[in-house]
Amino acid sequence: MNKLFKSIILLAVMLVVIPSYAVRPPDDFAKSGISMGVVVEDLDKSLDFYLNVIGMVKTGEFGVDATKAKEFGLSNGNSFDVKVLKLENSENAPEWKLMSFGKKATHPKQTYVPDDTGVQYITIFVKSMKPLLERIKKHDVKMLGKTPAMLDENRQFVLVQDPDGTFIELIGPK
Repeated sequence: MNKLFKSIILLAVMLVVIPSYAVRPPDDFAKSGISMGVVVEDLDKSLDFYLNVIGMVKTGEFGVDATKAKEFGLSNGNSFDVKVLKLENSENAPEWKLMSFGKKATHPKQTYVPDDTGVQYITIFVKSMKPLLERIKKHDVKMLGKTPAMLDENRQFVLVQDPDGTFIELIGPK
């Protein structure tokens, strides 16, 4: 009985302690979101899409000179400008950083998510689909598949692509 009791206690401790270590991320990060750098073909066209269709806000911009770009391993000596967008203008909101090098993509525009490797889509959760659907219609952005569609009883799903082919999932109440 004593051995059985100790085994049960040990099992209970393991069930409580081990999962807490397994799901707790390290305390290494200054921000909870990941910022994405996106190279686009036409910066003005992409800015228009993300600001006026998706509804992001421009929160800043910066340039990287040729020397620093090469030193940091970002380019082979090309300078570039970066436009910083966010879903909201707050310090910890993840950044969507757009930049262009004035050249066309070397891969074809994808028709479906599995058509290529790398980052293919992002998901944006919204408070209401109505304003997004109005902006999508106003700017003649094509919705993909049979969307808008109900994801479940409460949430609607819309799929679009940005000017460079990145898929954007929009999820929120109808």
